[in-house]
Amino acid sequence: MLWVALHFPHLPPGALETIAAWACQFTPRVSLEPPQALLLEAQGSLRYFGGEEAFFARLAQGLTELGLEPRSASAATPRAALWLARSEKQDLEQVPLEAICDGEPLVFLRSIGLGNLGDLVRLPREGLARRCGQALLDDLDRALGAAPEPRAYFSPPPSFAAKLELPAAVAHAEALALAARRLLARLEGLLAARQAGVRAFTLTLIHEDGESRIEVGLASAARDKERLARLLHEKLALLQLARPVEAIRLEACDFTPLAERSAGMFGDASAEAEDWARLVERLRARLGHAAVSGLATQPDHRPEHAWRRVEPGEWDPREFRQPGPRPSWLLQPKPVPENSFRLLAGPERIESGWWDGDEASRDYFVARLADESLAWIYREAGEWYLHGLFA
Repeated sequence: MLWVALHFPHLPPGALETIAAWACQFTPRVSLEPPQALLLEAQGSLRYFGGEEAFFARLAQGLTELGLEPRSASAATPRAALWLARSEKQDLEQVPLEAICDGEPLVFLRSIGLGNLGDLVRLPREGLARRCGQALLDDLDRALGAAPEPRAYFSPPPSFAAKLELPAAVAHAEALALAARRLLARLEGLLAARQAGVRAFTLTLIHEDGESRIEVGLASAARDKERLARLLHEKLALLQLARPVEAIRLEACDFTPLAERSAGMFGDASAEAEDWARLVERLRARLGHAAVSGLATQPDHRPEHAWRRVEPGEWDPREFRQPGPRPSWLLQPKPVPENSFRLLAGPERIESGWWDGDEASRDYFVARLADESLAWIYREAGEWYLHGLFA
């Protein structure tokens, strides 16, 4: 077995669970050692990450992205890894007593001249148990592999909430975006552990006298922190900070299962769909949600009423059946002189709308204009109007 201990000497209260959720992307066997340490059983994950060296490189990179610098160590047992991490020693026998015990046992052991675990294991067990208690002997046996150490494993939660206190009040959006990346990295780790993505998340800016919220929506579920960070950056770029920000909080819920992507024989269709979704997200982040939509047909013979707004990509154009020649670009009706075009096809009679007060009674034609463009025109009440242009 290979156990990895991460000891965080200066961890703020309540942060251990958030980091544990992030760490679940590396192994499902993550165990809490409150208030400042995590234990990861890594043996079963080494092959997935490409070996021990690659595993530790990915783990170190991830911790750096979180802005964390824990004391870390690995060993064959969780207790040994924890003691090595606490003491920053490479040899278990050199671990000082302060990393192993405290209180009266520590005072007694120091009083008889002991300094480290190597000294401790050379004492008679019976006398050690009598003076320091059986619990210390049990811990020694677990550390040395002489006794099992069952661990309770952390279960990654179905939602995310984490707060980051800023070292100084921030009044610039760029600095907020940089700080938020640490929280987004934690969110990405949790989502990877749950094999899920999010379609929305919220960043709350905490001021001295209140809070303000930034809602970020996605066109499709995702967990990639770079994608989430780009969208948040677009939102923050439009923000005028009226008050300095002292802390930020990131929240996400309603996780969506996210399958791993694999390329098909004729290309990666899911990658193309993801590129489209990212474009929609960025446009909405800049222009607003309502400013970006798709178009779909609806059953109405009047061209100006034959469409509706839908979510981008929602409508399948294969479902559309054209009633006749239709232009790719519909215009506001514009009067045209009778001698400025040449009729090529038609008429197509359209009579509709008497029930809603916007009745149309028109004859449509395909015509060639003076500039040789192909147009869709109609005649109504004796007048000619340009209504669309063919590609």
